[in-house]
Amino acid sequence: MSSSAETAFEFGSLLQINGEAALTAALNDHLASRSYLAGFGPSQADLRAFRLLARPPDPQHVHALRWYRHISALQPDLAADGSMKGKRVQPPWSPPAGTEVPQLRLYNSLTRAKEPFVPQNGNKVTWYCCGPTVYDASHMGHARSYISFDILRRILRDYFKYDVLYCMNITDIDDKIIKRARQNFLLDRYREKQPQAAQILQDVLSARVPFQEQLVSTTDPDKKQMLERLDAAVGAALQPLQGATESGAADEVLQPLAQELLEKSKDLLSDWLDKQFGSEVTENSIFSVLPKFWEGEFHRDMEALNVLPADVLTRVSEYVPEIVEFVRKVVSNGYGYESNGSVYFDTQKFDSSPQHSYAKLVPEAVGDQKALHEGEGDLSVSADRLSDKKSQNDFALWKASKPGEPSWDSPWGKGRPGWHIECSAMAGSILGESMDIHGGGFDLRFPHHDNELAQSEAFFENDYWVRYFLHTGHLTIAGCKMSKSLKNFITIKDALAKNTARQLRLAFLMHSWKDTLDYSSNTMESAVQYEKFLNEFFLNVKDILRAPTDLTGRFEKWEAAEVELNNSFYDRKSAVHQALCDNVDTRTAMEEMRVLVSHSNSYIAGRKSSKLRPNRLLLESIATYLTSMLKVFGAIEGSDPIGFPVGGQTVDLESTVMPYLAVLSDFRENVRRIAREQKVTALLQLCDVVRDDTLPELGVRLEDHEGQPTVVKLVDRETLLREKEEKKKMEEEKKRKKEEAARKKQEQEMAKLAKMKVPPQQMFRSETDKYSRFDETGFPTHDAEGKELSKGQAKKLRKLYEAQEKLHNEYLQLKQNGN
Repeated sequence: MSSSAETAFEFGSLLQINGEAALTAALNDHLASRSYLAGFGPSQADLRAFRLLARPPDPQHVHALRWYRHISALQPDLAADGSMKGKRVQPPWSPPAGTEVPQLRLYNSLTRAKEPFVPQNGNKVTWYCCGPTVYDASHMGHARSYISFDILRRILRDYFKYDVLYCMNITDIDDKIIKRARQNFLLDRYREKQPQAAQILQDVLSARVPFQEQLVSTTDPDKKQMLERLDAAVGAALQPLQGATESGAADEVLQPLAQELLEKSKDLLSDWLDKQFGSEVTENSIFSVLPKFWEGEFHRDMEALNVLPADVLTRVSEYVPEIVEFVRKVVSNGYGYESNGSVYFDTQKFDSSPQHSYAKLVPEAVGDQKALHEGEGDLSVSADRLSDKKSQNDFALWKASKPGEPSWDSPWGKGRPGWHIECSAMAGSILGESMDIHGGGFDLRFPHHDNELAQSEAFFENDYWVRYFLHTGHLTIAGCKMSKSLKNFITIKDALAKNTARQLRLAFLMHSWKDTLDYSSNTMESAVQYEKFLNEFFLNVKDILRAPTDLTGRFEKWEAAEVELNNSFYDRKSAVHQALCDNVDTRTAMEEMRVLVSHSNSYIAGRKSSKLRPNRLLLESIATYLTSMLKVFGAIEGSDPIGFPVGGQTVDLESTVMPYLAVLSDFRENVRRIAREQKVTALLQLCDVVRDDTLPELGVRLEDHEGQPTVVKLVDRETLLREKEEKKKMEEEKKRKKEEAARKKQEQEMAKLAKMKVPPQQMFRSETDKYSRFDETGFPTHDAEGKELSKGQAKKLRKLYEAQEKLHNEYLQLKQNGN
């Protein structure tokens, strides 16, 4: 370049080069040893070379790139002859290439694959979830589904910021409810009559006959095992009563035995009573009391588990008119037919329609009569009902009520809704012709959800009633599926008696929501340890943040350790986000959070070992992030920015009491320092009592560290008392082992002393079962059979003899010295 249009240096040879890449490389080499920024005006050669390049040189050609940018910046100010006509302007901006941003994908049972999640209506997400059939206590199998969906719902709402409308049903009309309500009513009536022991014995024996016939014919191994347990319990209660009756025992002896038998036999006895008198139960209110009670218990259980209530709750009993209209339209659309007062869905007609397909979720299950019968219900699979259908694959939309069943008016006569129709009618009335998400347990896929899809798409005449079907995995106990019907379940209340709601939720978060989860002591112990690991980190960070500092002192210089931790922080946040985008993979997210805490703990330990303060703001950011994620997951409630609430307090206990505890801790530390200096042991022991006994009762933990200020932590009182008890047990075990070791050592010393006392001349003489003759020193010469010992045997015994001789001499020396 030059201040005129003259050529600053010769470009001629360069301008002959063909190919932009080759020209760029040659230009870079040419400019490497020349000053190309000395002047302000480009030469004609500069302009000719510039025009041969279609784009800026790559960054590795640094000289060519700088030259190009300089010429480019001068371009707007050049006259036609190449001379300068104004000031320089900004060079072109190089935008960043960027990286690929992960998109939320959900495992969709309709495709059995992870699909990009795209709501139908902007940011709004409509979601329907199958609720409980309320006829008994909610168990951990229910918790598996409802906690998992609560986690998914919170993450979509609070992390991905979707506007979620969550609708759930309560099934309060169902074959199981009807049968259980009748059985409870009849058994209560039986008890009210106060039957004598002989009557109870006779009735149980009569009820046991059909029960044992059912047991023999049952092929399902899990159900058979359950029936065998029931029969064994009844048999064990029968024997004492039968024996007492045969021996002519008094009534005061027989009645307690009869009541025990009645309690053990209530399942088979109530079933026996229902078969005889169930048709006589006609009062509809009997069928509403049971579900109303258990629905209340369900809501209390969900509240205890910190599961958010549904935005919309629908009950079957409140939607019977809508269900009747729904069935009417399915029939008018040509996909349903009436038969003997019941209405059935025509699966063959539906499946033959070009627009429709039956069993989208589990097409291979079509024709599975066992599953279909379970879907119809125990009261709806009689021979006459089955003969009403055009096809065995058809299912009931509306059931004609038999004696002993609740009923409502309909165009087809007195009846009640089928099981599957309720969800279609209720969800359709709230969410319309198509919803974004439908959720339920894995075992509901067929026939329930497939039948829901069929009848809803028959009603709306579409093929997209549900866009994404989400199914939670089973929950097992020791590998067996949890089930009410198999009487193999742990109630939510029982589970909460062993672990907190947070610990149960953490256990679920540490497993995939769509896979089977085994509920066991190992599973829960992992969750408890995870909670403890996080809690200790939060408490340590709070202690660091309580250290006094001025306003500017909060901002500390970052060294390599802070940069490394911050890089880990951002890597882990990115990994958590990627995991949540990948089918809401909370298991991986929780593991990444664990890694972040481990890195933070290592950083804190390293700074403290170097007598340096950890960076407050960085640790505060990490702890706040972790807390916010746990709040998103529903594992933390409350407004505290860091950590778990203490003891479920609604007030900010920490900010209220911590100033007083800090004063107490400082005072105790000064007392300990003076006591150590003046060697006042009693005062040191008193300070230990305050730390170990007094403050834990108040939910306060003090941690003394050599050369460091005492750490004050607020912890649940129960946790501290449990830790205290565990510490006491460990100390007792340590003491026991120490005493055991001392006893063994003493026994060994006594055995050694006893051995030392034996003169070598006597050591073999007592072994007459091995040796028969000895020399004058007591050394054996012949074995027990009188044979002379071989040289090899004698050599081995001589070594033992000499060792004993040495040992005995040591004893004599000790004795001589008075020991």
